[in-house]
Amino acid sequence: MAQPTSFATSEIASSDCYLYLVRHGATDNNLANPPILQGRNMDVPLSEQGREQSRLTADLLANFPLSRFYSSPLQRANETAQIIATPHDQSVETNEELTEVDVGNWEGRDWKEIAKTDSEAYRLFQEDCSEYPYLGGETFLDVQKRVVPTILEIMQSNLGRAILIAGHNVVNRTFMAHVLKMSLAKARTMSQTNCAVNIIRLREGELQAITVNSYFHLGDLKS
Repeated sequence: MAQPTSFATSEIASSDCYLYLVRHGATDNNLANPPILQGRNMDVPLSEQGREQSRLTADLLANFPLSRFYSSPLQRANETAQIIATPHDQSVETNEELTEVDVGNWEGRDWKEIAKTDSEAYRLFQEDCSEYPYLGGETFLDVQKRVVPTILEIMQSNLGRAILIAGHNVVNRTFMAHVLKMSLAKARTMSQTNCAVNIIRLREGELQAITVNSYFHLGDLKS
């Protein structure tokens, strides 16, 4: 597979950091019909499809010069990172601040049922997720306030390197909204497919999105 030479070779400027930000592979909750909400308090492993998605992502990135791997401590993110790190013979460092959003009272439920039983909280959340929380949980702004400084610190400590972070749907959305200077209230409109890859460059303090939600490598296993 042809790879862009500007960031797929070991020639990374000492002032740059390339971040490969990946959403974890699919879990049984992601694949349910309708999907089940899973936040920071539901620590579940990958499904077999999620493990295969992770292996396909590992194949895609096997020849990229990734030298540091990070993940949320939740199983689904850490397992994804471990699979992708294997061809690079690297370990994975976990960081609590990368943990998925707290979805509060909506943990383990689906949106259709939530819309019926918690209609006002659901309406407000849909109206502006940066201001109104998952009922009993966090807002998108709460997540962004912990995620952005954490990822920027990781990137600043890895200048001259390409690194990978395995995160979560809301974690990745809030960080990418920051990179893209997108209104956080609109961040829910930005897809983060299971095992999709976002590539972000940090250069002289400035962030640039190279790719967003790239999942061509998953083929029929896109979830």
